[in-house]
Amino acid sequence: MTGDFFDRELAEHEAVVRGVRPLANPFGKLVSVCVTCLHAGGKLMFFGNGGSAADAQHLATELTVRYIDNRRALAAIALTTDTSALTAIGNDLGFEQLFARQIEALGRAGDVAIAISTSGRSPNVTLALKQARTMGIVAAALTGKGGGDLVGLADPILVVPSRTTARIQEMHIMLGQMLCGAIEYELGLA
Repeated sequence: MTGDFFDRELAEHEAVVRGVRPLANPFGKLVSVCVTCLHAGGKLMFFGNGGSAADAQHLATELTVRYIDNRRALAAIALTTDTSALTAIGNDLGFEQLFARQIEALGRAGDVAIAISTSGRSPNVTLALKQARTMGIVAAALTGKGGGDLVGLADPILVVPSRTTARIQEMHIMLGQMLCGAIEYELGLA
């Protein structure tokens, strides 16, 4: 029984990995906008809910500390970590404003806002990308399940071709790690 489960999960994972190959062009575009932003002295802002919040923190840390080699710090922040801001915004303005308010306060034209959402349907993620666009901030996303409400809002957008949350999350962290490595490479830091 356990062996069958293991084999099915691994086979599904492998199929989704193969399905991600067509994302090479939007991935390249995401790398390009991030490198352009960092070259210009801007910052990358990652955010999402639940497991995606953890991924946002993970990826921002890879950039501010290091991914492959010791190198200069890169400006990246996770909008999921300031508990005072998160609870005040949620309480005073509503959970839907959680990330939009932080983007309004911290973002500048030329920055990149990177939403991470398995469904692409979280109102706080959607409102954040709308806020980013009004400020001249690149609104980008990693998503799945067809992209949800982020299709047409985020560009670049990487839509993992799966409806299974676990597989989408696995691809988000894989693509996110690849993003960190590619940024280092393109900046001549790796």
